[in-house]
Amino acid sequence: MVGVDASETGALALEWAIQEARRWPAVVDVVTAWTFPMTKSYAITHSVDEVEEAARKVVEAAMSRVIEEAPDVVVRGETADGEAGPVLVDAARGADLLVVGSRRAGTFERVFLGSVGAYCGRHASCSVMIVR
Repeated sequence: MVGVDASETGALALEWAIQEARRWPAVVDVVTAWTFPMTKSYAITHSVDEVEEAARKVVEAAMSRVIEEAPDVVVRGETADGEAGPVLVDAARGADLLVVGSRRAGTFERVFLGSVGAYCGRHASCSVMIVR
């Protein structure tokens, strides 16, 4: 299972999951989480339907990439309303591996994980690969 968003590290996590799925018989479950409002300024200019649609487009693009790069790999997609960490941990129940990107920014970027990666590492019932 791979958690994706529209970030560069989300794309790197997807690429890592695709490469891994090519090596083993695997299903790639592509999951993204969304919340509303994401920020107050975003809520002013976007509706809940627009936020949910943007999340669907992220998943569709990721699924298309899997199909293009690994046509023999089975791919499924899901969007869920909620905070990313809990959504990904819940979706990964029964999975062999959860792949997420780490986009922690700041001075200690190489030392600390991002909050989603840290949450998944602590709470997932499967192995977690955090791609930097």
